[in-house]
Amino acid sequence: MGITSEDVVLIQPAKTPGDPTVVTVNCPDKAGLGCDICRVILEFGLRINRADFSTDGRWCYMVFWVAPYSSSHRVDWESLKNRVYYETPSCLGPYYFGNKSDGPSSSSLYLLKIFCVDRKGLLHDVTKVLTELEFTIQRVKVMTTPDGRVVDLFLITDNLQLLHTKERQDDTCRYLLNVFKDNCIDCELQVAGPQYETLRAFSSIPEAVAEELFSPDLFEMDSGEQLGEKKEKAIITVDNQLSTAHTLLQIECVDQKGLFYDILRTSKECNIGVAYGRFAPSKKGLRNVDLIIQQTNGKKIVDPKHLDILCSRLKHAMLHPLRVIIVSRGPDTELLVANPVELSGKGRPRVFYDVTSALRKSGICIFSAEIGRHSTQDREWEVYRFLLDESREFPLSSPESRSKVVKRVRRTLMGW
Repeated sequence: MGITSEDVVLIQPAKTPGDPTVVTVNCPDKAGLGCDICRVILEFGLRINRADFSTDGRWCYMVFWVAPYSSSHRVDWESLKNRVYYETPSCLGPYYFGNKSDGPSSSSLYLLKIFCVDRKGLLHDVTKVLTELEFTIQRVKVMTTPDGRVVDLFLITDNLQLLHTKERQDDTCRYLLNVFKDNCIDCELQVAGPQYETLRAFSSIPEAVAEELFSPDLFEMDSGEQLGEKKEKAIITVDNQLSTAHTLLQIECVDQKGLFYDILRTSKECNIGVAYGRFAPSKKGLRNVDLIIQQTNGKKIVDPKHLDILCSRLKHAMLHPLRVIIVSRGPDTELLVANPVELSGKGRPRVFYDVTSALRKSGICIFSAEIGRHSTQDREWEVYRFLLDESREFPLSSPESRSKVVKRVRRTLMGW
């Protein structure tokens, strides 16, 4: 039967407006569990104000103080609880409504077709609704016709694991048609057939564009810009004297959206186990993080070369978790955003949501959009491509306007 979610995840609501909600997780441990839970928290549009966790390798105890990034954001705490529980080894079966019924698996890909009369900000509004309905957008293809209509093709998976049921499919289409009744002409939802699997293939990016997008020197102006400084703000101090079996990392860096997720994601990729972690509250835009770590063989890290590689990858993950550029694509202007893909094959949460939000606030219309994958020598990336229309505020032929768009998109993604 397994341990129930009530035994594993406890959520204590904020006592007063403005206070954080406390999420406590007490369960058997597994490699990368902290990263997986931070990812869920980020998916729900929550900021981690502080966190503490510890493990002996068999059992772990984690506490997160979280709050929405926006005061207007409404969080389904019960759904968050179930999602966190699902990530733990305690979950030995389905976590929503008993046994799974016959039909496509919970990870099946579904094709959502939306036919609409185009308007400014429509793509972000649809993305927002899909996020609220707890769908993950795996790929998207947006096409605008000359007569002012738009066809949105979303390849989605269902975080609630219910999209194989007719009720969930009908409710989704009905809800979308009701929300966008002034624009939506029709809505269709079905299991994505083999012909749509090609949409999951790696995005074909011109060599020159890929070279610029994935260049190590892409961001001259790093995270220190938030503090009005030019120097880097990612300092890692290593202490191997504290313990005979563990290495202590003391980190100071600029605060940003998904910071703890990026640190734990990188530790997971480097096969580093975190025995204890402390994520201190933000002070003057800076975060202090303490990690007591060891290798998978149970020993601390003493090899200077290994330590240098680990610290370099952590710094890169903290300073440049995302890449944003604007390029010319023939007569058009294209915005590209890239983020690393996890070992699990998952991309970063809410990137499409944040980019479309930033463009909408800038008054920039999206002519077409797509999500794809691209492989470099050392890793796989998720790449978002947007063909943009001109706007009065940002005439895209101007280098200054292009720079402003990149900065606005990046600041939105970083939560600044």
